[in-house]
Amino acid sequence: MYSGRDSIAPFVASPLPVVRKMLEYADLKPGETLYDLGSGDGRIVLTAAKEFDAKAVGVELNRRLVDEAMKKSDAVDLMDRVKFIHGSIFEVDLSPADVVTMYLTTGANEKVRPKLESDLKPDARIVTHDFSIPGWKYTKNMKLKEGYRNHTIYLYVKGDQR
Repeated sequence: MYSGRDSIAPFVASPLPVVRKMLEYADLKPGETLYDLGSGDGRIVLTAAKEFDAKAVGVELNRRLVDEAMKKSDAVDLMDRVKFIHGSIFEVDLSPADVVTMYLTTGANEKVRPKLESDLKPDARIVTHDFSIPGWKYTKNMKLKEGYRNHTIYLYVKGDQR
């Protein structure tokens, strides 16, 4: 299993309409806890807290992106509901998560899959943007067009993977 501190995927921001659709698709409810793996500039974490009244945690290797996300959360007064961890997704306890979001690559999702299997509670929901999780069956998926691009959102429920 991968356990290093090397990046497993590049930073590419999800457009905000796609972020909102991912959170709606996950049926994120007020008070639930979301973990965004590879949180980049924090847009999923901040949207989850601000628009869905969730607690949200971002995990990101790039210190500059963590600092940017923290500044944004401070500017909109969300520091009491969000947390950003500068570190590896393989070293963070995901057991509190009700929902996990990821915009990684298929190969990165495959590396993360054992961590999801070991840490998440049975009813945890996982939403990926554009890339599926090899070896898992998605519960549902949807395609949407945003700007000039087509996007795919996959929803998984951990308990459905047994």
